[in-house]
Amino acid sequence: MAVQNAYQVDIHDNVATALTDLEPGAVCLLGNRTQPEITAAEPITAGHKIALQDIAPGEKIIKYNVVIGEATRPVSKGCWVHLHCMKSLYDERSSHLDVHTGAPKDIAYE
Repeated sequence: MAVQNAYQVDIHDNVATALTDLEPGAVCLLGNRTQPEITAAEPITAGHKIALQDIAPGEKIIKYNVVIGEATRPVSKGCWVHLHCMKSLYDERSSHLDVHTGAPKDIAYE
């Protein structure tokens, strides 16, 4: 039996969450009937989002059947969805966070 390694919270979501680290070419089992699997197009760290469809710039990012952000550039199906290709519509400061660490880049620590 295959192990589910990504999770789509709601059938209306256009992203799913990686439950394990994903390598390019990994087939991700989503645990739903509408789209049972997707193939990762690039490395995606556990806890991060994978695009379930192509997402155009300006298109809403939907998770929990709630708009959580907006694409800032084209995102292909199977690609990593994070701060490098989307912006939060709730936290303007999110565009100032380091993509990999989440640390603020707009504050100098001395």
